[in-house]
Amino acid sequence: MITVINATNRKDNKTQVISRYYLSLLELKGIAVKYFPLELLPSSMLDDHYGNNPPELKRLIEEFIEPAKKFVIISPEYNGSFPGILKLLIDTVHPDYFKYKKAALVGVASGRAGNLRGLDHLTSILNHLQVDVMAQKSYVSSLMKLINEGEVTDEATKIVIEKQMERFLSF
Repeated sequence: MITVINATNRKDNKTQVISRYYLSLLELKGIAVKYFPLELLPSSMLDDHYGNNPPELKRLIEEFIEPAKKFVIISPEYNGSFPGILKLLIDTVHPDYFKYKKAALVGVASGRAGNLRGLDHLTSILNHLQVDVMAQKSYVSSLMKLINEGEVTDEATKIVIEKQMERFLSF
C-alpha cells in the first residue's frame, strides 16, 4: 500500500491539487493507495504527546503510516524548507513505522525552485529514519501557472509526474 501525504495542514491549500493528481494516477493503475492530508491531524498535535499519542492520532498512524510500504510526500515550501506540521508528525510517530520503507518526494512552490532545499532537508531526516528516498524528485515551480480550477493543466508537469510515478512503482 502507498500513502500519498499532502504535507501541509493549511486549509484550502494548493498543494492538494498536486497531491490529488498523484493519487488519481496511482488509483488508475489499480494500486492500493490512501490519501493523508495533514489537515486530518488533531489540533492536540501541538500538545506534548511524544510516546503517548492521543487516540485520534493513533488511529491516523495505524491507518496511513504503519501499513504503508511506500510514501509519496508532496511538500510545499515553507520558509525555505518543509512545513513544521510534517516534522511534528515524523517526530511523533515511532521510528519503526518508517524503517525500511520507500519514499518519493515532490516539492511544490509558487516560486522558481520547487522547494529544492526543503526536499533536501526532508531527505536527510528520512534517510536518518532508514527510509529509502528515490533519487528522482519532482520540483513543481510556479504552481499557480500550472493549475486551474483545482486541476493540473500544464502538460509538461503531468509528464514529469507520470514519469516519476512509473519509476516509483518499480523502486
